[in-house]
Amino acid sequence: MALDAAAPAALSAKSLTKSYGTLQVLHDIDLEMAKGEFLVLVGPSGCGKSTLLNCIAGLEEITRGTLTIGGRDVTHEPPKDRDIAMVFQSYALYPTMSVGENIGFGMKIRRVPKAQAREKIEEVAKLLQIDHLLDRKPSQLSGGQRQRVAMGRALVRDPKLFLFDEPLSNLDAKLRVEMRAEIKRLHRTTGASIVYVTHDQIEAMTLASRIVVLKDGFVQQIGTPQEIYEQPANTFVADFMGSPPMNLCQGTVEGGVLTLGDQQIAIGIDLPRRVIVGIRPEHLIRTERPDLTVTPTMIENTGSECYVQFPLGNATLTAKLPGRLDELALEPIGLSLERAKLSFFDPETKEAIRI
Repeated sequence: MALDAAAPAALSAKSLTKSYGTLQVLHDIDLEMAKGEFLVLVGPSGCGKSTLLNCIAGLEEITRGTLTIGGRDVTHEPPKDRDIAMVFQSYALYPTMSVGENIGFGMKIRRVPKAQAREKIEEVAKLLQIDHLLDRKPSQLSGGQRQRVAMGRALVRDPKLFLFDEPLSNLDAKLRVEMRAEIKRLHRTTGASIVYVTHDQIEAMTLASRIVVLKDGFVQQIGTPQEIYEQPANTFVADFMGSPPMNLCQGTVEGGVLTLGDQQIAIGIDLPRRVIVGIRPEHLIRTERPDLTVTPTMIENTGSECYVQFPLGNATLTAKLPGRLDELALEPIGLSLERAKLSFFDPETKEAIRI
Protein backbone atom coordinates (compact mmCIF):
# COMPACT_ATOMS: atom_id res chain seq x y z
CA MET A 1 0.00 0.00 0.00
CA ALA A 2 1.56 3.27 -1.12
CA LEU A 3 1.33 6.22 1.24
CA ASP A 4 0.41 9.66 -0.09
CA ALA A 5 3.38 11.88 0.82
CA ALA A 6 1.48 15.01 -0.30
CA ALA A 7 -1.46 14.37 2.04
CA PRO A 8 -1.49 16.00 5.49
CA ALA A 9 -0.26 13.77 8.31
CA ALA A 10 -2.98 11.49 9.64
CA LEU A 11 -1.62 12.26 13.11
CA SER A 12 1.03 14.60 14.47
CA ALA A 13 2.06 15.13 18.09
CA LYS A 14 4.54 17.82 19.12
CA SER A 15 6.03 17.86 22.64
CA LEU A 16 2.90 16.12 23.92
CA THR A 17 3.03 15.94 27.72
CA LYS A 18 0.52 14.56 30.20
CA SER A 19 0.64 15.05 33.96
CA TYR A 20 -1.65 14.17 36.83
CA GLY A 21 -0.82 16.85 39.37
CA THR A 22 2.92 16.56 39.99
CA LEU A 23 3.12 13.11 38.38
CA GLN A 24 4.25 13.32 34.73
CA VAL A 25 3.26 10.19 32.78
CA LEU A 26 4.04 11.27 29.19
CA HIS A 27 7.22 13.18 28.44
CA ASP A 28 7.46 15.40 25.33
CA ILE A 29 6.12 12.87 22.83
CA ASP A 30 6.96 13.71 19.22
CA LEU A 31 5.55 11.54 16.45
CA GLU A 32 4.13 11.87 12.97
CA MET A 33 2.01 9.34 11.13
CA ALA A 34 1.31 9.38 7.40
CA LYS A 35 -2.15 8.77 5.99
CA GLY A 36 -2.71 5.03 5.57
CA GLU A 37 -0.10 3.97 8.12
CA PHE A 38 -0.60 1.31 10.80
CA LEU A 39 1.16 2.76 13.85
CA VAL A 40 1.53 0.48 16.88
CA LEU A 41 2.20 1.81 20.38
CA VAL A 42 3.91 -0.94 22.36
CA GLY A 43 5.52 -1.28 25.76
CA PRO A 44 5.10 -2.92 29.17
CA SER A 45 2.24 -2.20 31.55
CA GLY A 46 2.41 1.35 32.88
CA CYS A 47 4.55 2.69 30.03
CA GLY A 48 1.92 5.28 28.98
CA LYS A 49 0.66 3.76 25.73
CA SER A 50 -3.04 3.75 26.68
CA THR A 51 -2.72 7.24 28.16
CA LEU A 52 -1.22 8.44 24.87
CA LEU A 53 -4.08 6.83 22.94
CA ASN A 54 -6.61 8.50 25.25
CA CYS A 55 -4.91 11.85 24.65
CA ILE A 56 -5.22 11.29 20.90
CA ALA A 57 -8.88 10.39 21.36
CA GLY A 58 -9.59 13.41 23.56
CA LEU A 59 -10.54 11.23 26.54
CA GLU A 60 -7.58 12.70 28.44
CA GLU A 61 -6.69 16.39 28.41
CA ILE A 62 -3.19 17.18 27.15
CA THR A 63 -1.13 19.07 29.73
CA ARG A 64 1.27 20.60 27.21
CA GLY A 65 2.03 20.29 23.49
CA THR A 66 -0.08 20.08 20.34
CA LEU A 67 -1.98 17.37 18.48
CA THR A 68 -3.26 17.44 14.90
CA ILE A 69 -5.42 14.88 13.07
CA GLY A 70 -5.62 15.10 9.28
CA GLY A 71 -3.77 18.42 9.40
CA ARG A 72 -6.30 20.02 11.80
CA ASP A 73 -5.34 21.11 15.31
CA VAL A 74 -7.53 19.14 17.73
CA THR A 75 -5.50 19.74 20.92
CA HIS A 76 -8.44 21.20 22.81
CA GLU A 77 -11.36 19.69 20.87
CA PRO A 78 -13.76 17.15 22.44
CA PRO A 79 -13.72 13.54 21.15
CA LYS A 80 -16.89 13.97 19.07
CA ASP A 81 -15.23 16.66 16.95
CA ARG A 82 -11.98 14.78 16.23
CA ASP A 83 -13.30 12.51 13.44
CA ILE A 84 -12.00 9.34 15.08
CA ALA A 85 -13.41 5.87 15.77
CA MET A 86 -12.31 3.64 18.64
CA VAL A 87 -12.26 -0.13 19.14
CA PHE A 88 -11.77 -1.14 22.77
CA GLN A 89 -10.61 -4.24 24.60
CA SER A 90 -14.21 -4.56 25.79
CA TYR A 91 -16.62 -5.12 22.89
CA ALA A 92 -19.23 -2.82 24.53
CA LEU A 93 -22.08 -4.18 22.40
CA TYR A 94 -25.74 -3.54 23.18
CA PRO A 95 -27.08 -6.99 24.20
CA THR A 96 -30.70 -6.30 23.16
CA MET A 97 -29.74 -5.13 19.66
CA SER A 98 -28.94 -7.32 16.67
CA VAL A 99 -25.53 -7.32 15.01
CA GLY A 100 -26.84 -5.03 12.28
CA GLU A 101 -28.35 -2.63 14.81
CA ASN A 102 -25.12 -2.55 16.82
CA ILE A 103 -23.05 -1.76 13.72
CA GLY A 104 -25.45 0.94 12.59
CA PHE A 105 -26.27 2.52 15.96
CA GLY A 106 -23.94 5.49 15.45
CA MET A 107 -25.51 6.24 12.07
CA LYS A 108 -28.98 6.08 13.65
CA ILE A 109 -27.92 8.67 16.24
CA ARG A 110 -26.57 10.89 13.42
CA ARG A 111 -29.89 10.44 11.55
CA VAL A 112 -28.32 8.89 8.45
CA PRO A 113 -31.15 7.88 6.06
CA LYS A 114 -32.19 4.25 6.62
CA ALA A 115 -31.45 3.06 3.08
CA GLN A 116 -27.97 4.63 3.14
CA ALA A 117 -27.26 3.18 6.59
CA ARG A 118 -28.42 -0.29 5.56
CA GLU A 119 -26.17 -0.21 2.50
CA LYS A 120 -23.17 0.81 4.63
CA ILE A 121 -23.92 -1.86 7.28
CA GLU A 122 -24.09 -4.59 4.62
CA GLU A 123 -20.89 -3.35 2.96
CA VAL A 124 -18.92 -3.38 6.22
CA ALA A 125 -20.41 -6.70 7.39
CA LYS A 126 -19.35 -8.32 4.11
CA LEU A 127 -15.85 -6.87 4.48
CA LEU A 128 -15.63 -8.38 7.99
CA GLN A 129 -17.24 -11.67 6.86
CA ILE A 130 -20.15 -11.38 9.30
CA ASP A 131 -22.87 -10.51 6.78
CA HIS A 132 -24.63 -13.80 7.62
CA LEU A 133 -24.88 -12.78 11.29
CA LEU A 134 -26.68 -9.44 10.97
CA ASP A 135 -29.91 -10.64 12.64
CA ARG A 136 -28.23 -12.38 15.60
CA LYS A 137 -27.82 -10.97 19.12
CA PRO A 138 -24.33 -10.58 20.66
CA SER A 139 -25.02 -13.47 23.07
CA GLN A 140 -25.22 -15.81 20.07
CA LEU A 141 -21.72 -14.87 18.84
CA SER A 142 -18.22 -16.11 19.58
CA GLY A 143 -15.57 -13.75 20.99
CA GLY A 144 -14.01 -13.27 17.56
CA GLN A 145 -17.39 -12.49 15.99
CA ARG A 146 -18.16 -9.94 18.70
CA GLN A 147 -14.85 -8.22 18.07
CA ARG A 148 -15.69 -8.07 14.36
CA VAL A 149 -18.98 -6.37 15.24
CA ALA A 150 -17.10 -3.84 17.37
CA MET A 151 -14.77 -3.16 14.44
CA GLY A 152 -17.74 -2.88 12.09
CA ARG A 153 -19.29 -0.21 14.30
CA ALA A 154 -16.07 1.80 13.91
CA LEU A 155 -15.69 1.17 10.18
CA VAL A 156 -19.10 2.54 9.20
CA ARG A 157 -17.91 5.90 10.51
CA ASP A 158 -15.22 6.21 7.80
CA PRO A 159 -13.20 8.51 10.10
CA LYS A 160 -9.80 10.10 9.56
CA LEU A 161 -8.26 7.91 12.27
CA PHE A 162 -9.01 4.53 13.85
CA LEU A 163 -7.84 3.92 17.42
CA PHE A 164 -7.54 0.32 18.68
CA ASP A 165 -6.96 -0.18 22.43
CA GLU A 166 -5.70 -3.76 22.98
CA PRO A 167 -8.66 -5.19 21.00
CA LEU A 168 -7.47 -8.82 21.13
CA SER A 169 -6.68 -9.10 24.85
CA ASN A 170 -9.93 -10.93 25.70
CA LEU A 171 -9.46 -13.63 23.03
CA ASP A 172 -7.80 -17.01 23.40
CA ALA A 173 -4.49 -17.74 21.65
CA LYS A 174 -5.98 -19.27 18.47
CA LEU A 175 -8.55 -16.50 18.04
CA ARG A 176 -5.86 -13.87 18.60
CA VAL A 177 -3.90 -15.24 15.66
CA GLU A 178 -7.02 -15.33 13.48
CA MET A 179 -8.11 -11.80 14.40
CA ARG A 180 -4.58 -10.47 13.95
CA ALA A 181 -4.67 -11.73 10.36
CA GLU A 182 -8.16 -10.26 9.96
CA ILE A 183 -7.05 -6.79 11.13
CA LYS A 184 -4.03 -6.93 8.80
CA ARG A 185 -6.28 -7.87 5.86
CA LEU A 186 -8.71 -5.12 6.82
CA HIS A 187 -5.95 -2.51 6.82
CA ARG A 188 -4.69 -3.60 3.41
CA THR A 189 -8.21 -3.59 1.98
CA THR A 190 -9.34 -0.22 3.35
CA GLY A 191 -6.06 1.74 3.53
CA ALA A 192 -7.27 3.12 6.87
CA SER A 193 -5.03 5.12 9.21
CA ILE A 194 -4.77 3.09 12.42
CA VAL A 195 -3.17 3.69 15.82
CA TYR A 196 -3.06 0.41 17.72
CA VAL A 197 -2.09 -0.14 21.37
CA THR A 198 -0.73 -3.48 22.58
CA HIS A 199 1.68 -4.91 25.14
CA ASP A 200 2.21 -7.92 22.84
CA GLN A 201 5.38 -7.40 20.80
CA ILE A 202 4.35 -10.17 18.35
CA GLU A 203 1.19 -8.20 17.50
CA ALA A 204 3.35 -5.11 17.06
CA MET A 205 5.83 -6.87 14.76
CA THR A 206 3.20 -8.52 12.55
CA LEU A 207 0.73 -5.62 12.21
CA ALA A 208 2.70 -2.39 12.17
CA SER A 209 3.92 -0.18 9.36
CA ARG A 210 5.89 1.51 12.14
CA ILE A 211 6.27 0.87 15.85
CA VAL A 212 6.56 3.33 18.75
CA VAL A 213 8.28 1.67 21.72
CA LEU A 214 7.46 3.35 25.05
CA LYS A 215 8.93 2.99 28.53
CA ASP A 216 7.98 5.07 31.59
CA GLY A 217 6.27 7.66 29.37
CA PHE A 218 9.32 8.21 27.14
CA VAL A 219 9.63 7.19 23.49
CA GLN A 220 12.51 4.73 23.23
CA GLN A 221 12.45 4.21 19.46
CA ILE A 222 10.24 4.76 16.42
CA GLY A 223 10.84 2.64 13.33
CA THR A 224 9.66 -0.13 11.05
CA PRO A 225 9.41 -3.61 12.58
CA GLN A 226 12.62 -4.59 10.78
CA GLU A 227 14.49 -1.51 12.07
CA ILE A 228 13.27 -2.09 15.62
CA TYR A 229 14.24 -5.76 15.50
CA GLU A 230 17.60 -5.49 13.74
CA GLN A 231 18.81 -2.11 15.03
CA PRO A 232 17.41 -1.59 18.54
CA ALA A 233 18.18 1.87 19.91
CA ASN A 234 19.03 0.62 23.40
CA THR A 235 19.09 -2.48 25.58
CA PHE A 236 15.45 -1.99 26.65
CA VAL A 237 14.21 -2.20 23.05
CA ALA A 238 16.59 -5.10 22.36
CA ASP A 239 15.24 -7.03 25.32
CA PHE A 240 11.56 -6.13 24.90
CA MET A 241 11.14 -6.69 21.15
CA GLY A 242 11.63 -10.32 20.22
CA SER A 243 10.57 -13.74 21.48
CA PRO A 244 12.83 -15.04 22.90
CA PRO A 245 14.45 -11.63 23.50
CA MET A 246 17.86 -10.60 22.25
CA ASN A 247 20.73 -12.10 24.25
CA LEU A 248 22.70 -9.39 26.10
CA CYS A 249 26.14 -10.21 27.46
CA GLN A 250 28.94 -8.02 28.80
CA GLY A 251 32.26 -8.30 26.98
CA THR A 252 35.20 -6.40 25.55
CA VAL A 253 36.34 -5.68 22.01
CA GLU A 254 40.01 -5.04 21.29
CA GLY A 255 42.19 -5.67 18.25
CA GLY A 256 39.21 -7.04 16.34
CA VAL A 257 38.63 -9.73 18.99
CA LEU A 258 35.47 -10.02 21.08
CA THR A 259 35.90 -11.56 24.52
CA LEU A 260 32.82 -13.05 26.17
CA GLY A 261 33.52 -14.73 29.48
CA ASP A 262 36.53 -16.97 28.90
CA GLN A 263 35.96 -17.27 25.14
CA GLN A 264 37.40 -15.13 22.35
CA ILE A 265 35.93 -14.57 18.89
CA ALA A 266 37.55 -12.75 15.97
CA ILE A 267 34.93 -10.31 14.62
CA GLY A 268 37.02 -7.88 12.54
CA ILE A 269 35.67 -4.82 14.38
CA ASP A 270 37.79 -2.78 16.75
CA LEU A 271 36.09 -0.91 19.60
CA PRO A 272 38.82 -0.89 22.25
CA ARG A 273 36.37 -0.79 25.10
CA ARG A 274 33.88 -2.64 27.26
CA VAL A 275 30.56 -3.28 25.56
CA ILE A 276 27.26 -5.05 25.97
CA VAL A 277 26.94 -7.45 23.04
CA GLY A 278 23.50 -8.27 21.68
CA ILE A 279 22.69 -11.24 19.48
CA ARG A 280 19.34 -12.72 18.55
CA PRO A 281 18.83 -16.41 19.48
CA GLU A 282 18.37 -17.38 15.82
CA HIS A 283 21.76 -15.87 14.95
CA LEU A 284 23.57 -18.51 17.01
CA ILE A 285 24.17 -21.43 14.66
CA ARG A 286 25.25 -24.98 15.46
CA THR A 287 28.39 -25.84 13.50
CA GLU A 288 31.43 -28.09 13.34
CA ARG A 289 33.78 -25.07 13.38
CA PRO A 290 32.36 -23.07 16.28
CA ASP A 291 33.12 -19.67 17.71
CA LEU A 292 31.83 -20.83 21.10
CA THR A 293 31.76 -24.16 22.86
CA VAL A 294 28.98 -24.09 25.45
CA THR A 295 27.30 -26.50 27.83
CA PRO A 296 23.48 -26.30 27.88
CA THR A 297 21.68 -25.98 31.20
CA MET A 298 18.24 -26.49 29.61
CA ILE A 299 16.83 -27.63 26.26
CA GLU A 300 13.22 -26.95 25.26
CA ASN A 301 11.85 -28.70 22.18
CA THR A 302 8.89 -26.94 20.55
CA GLY A 303 8.43 -29.19 17.52
CA SER A 304 10.26 -27.82 14.50
CA GLU A 305 12.92 -26.09 16.62
CA CYS A 306 14.44 -26.02 20.07
CA TYR A 307 15.65 -23.42 22.56
CA VAL A 308 19.01 -24.10 24.17
CA GLN A 309 19.98 -22.12 27.28
CA PHE A 310 23.63 -21.89 28.34
CA PRO A 311 25.82 -19.71 30.61
CA LEU A 312 28.35 -17.33 29.08
CA GLY A 313 30.25 -14.79 31.14
CA ASN A 314 27.80 -12.99 33.41
CA ALA A 315 24.67 -13.99 31.51
CA THR A 316 22.47 -16.91 30.49
CA LEU A 317 21.98 -16.94 26.72
CA THR A 318 19.46 -18.70 24.48
CA ALA A 319 20.08 -20.22 21.06
CA LYS A 320 17.17 -20.99 18.73
CA LEU A 321 18.17 -24.05 16.71
CA PRO A 322 16.30 -26.04 14.03
CA GLY A 323 15.15 -29.60 14.78
CA ARG A 324 15.18 -31.38 18.12
CA LEU A 325 17.82 -32.19 20.72
CA ASP A 326 17.75 -34.70 23.55
CA GLU A 327 16.54 -32.66 26.54
CA LEU A 328 18.45 -34.89 28.97
CA ALA A 329 21.77 -34.94 27.06
CA LEU A 330 23.21 -31.64 28.31
CA GLU A 331 26.55 -32.11 26.58
CA PRO A 332 28.82 -29.38 25.11
CA ILE A 333 27.82 -28.07 21.68
CA GLY A 334 29.55 -25.72 19.22
CA LEU A 335 27.91 -22.48 18.13
CA SER A 336 28.93 -19.79 15.65
CA LEU A 337 27.81 -16.16 15.65
CA GLU A 338 26.40 -14.38 12.63
CA ARG A 339 28.85 -11.50 12.91
CA ALA A 340 26.88 -9.11 10.69
CA LYS A 341 23.91 -9.45 13.06
CA LEU A 342 25.74 -8.47 16.26
CA SER A 343 24.59 -5.37 18.14
CA PHE A 344 26.75 -3.36 20.55
CA PHE A 345 25.59 -1.16 23.44
CA ASP A 346 27.34 1.21 25.82
CA PRO A 347 27.39 -0.45 29.27
CA GLU A 348 26.85 2.92 31.01
CA THR A 349 24.13 4.58 28.91
CA LYS A 350 22.65 1.32 27.49
CA GLU A 351 22.41 3.14 24.12
CA ALA A 352 23.35 1.44 20.86
CA ILE A 353 26.86 1.90 19.48
CA ARG A 354 26.54 2.34 15.73
CA ILE A 355 29.41 0.76 13.79
